[in-house]
Amino acid sequence: MKQLSAILCCLALLGAPAFAQDKAKTEPSEAQKKQQERMTSCNQKAGDRKLEGDARKKFMSSCLKGEDADKMTAQQERMKTCNKQAGDKKLAGDARKNFMSACLKGEDTEKMTAQQEKMKTCNKQAGDKKLAGDARKKFMSECLKG
Repeated sequence: MKQLSAILCCLALLGAPAFAQDKAKTEPSEAQKKQQERMTSCNQKAGDRKLEGDARKKFMSSCLKGEDADKMTAQQERMKTCNKQAGDKKLAGDARKNFMSACLKGEDTEKMTAQQEKMKTCNKQAGDKKLAGDARKKFMSECLKG
């Protein structure tokens, strides 16, 4: 009987720390709560932006570190501006590629080459004369030859 009560006492003493650990596991610390809140917030922002893959990973990493994920670098700002300008001009293919390259380098993209100026002038003259079809082709060819 004494052995049984001794064993029960030992089991009770051994079970108490395990019970305390279970209670500690169910209640996160303040730091854990803050991190969970930050995770929830960052996840929500990433979802709102419809980010996926590497872009989402990069955003989540900087957001969880507390960095300003909304702040863009100078290069990102320039890319955004150039992209908008190219879209406004409805550029595609090589024209878009050349425009983006010049724009990102900070070159004056509004400046036209001599050939582009000549094309614009000839095109306007052909429009003023209301030329169409073969007549327009012939006029444009002669005009561009100079």
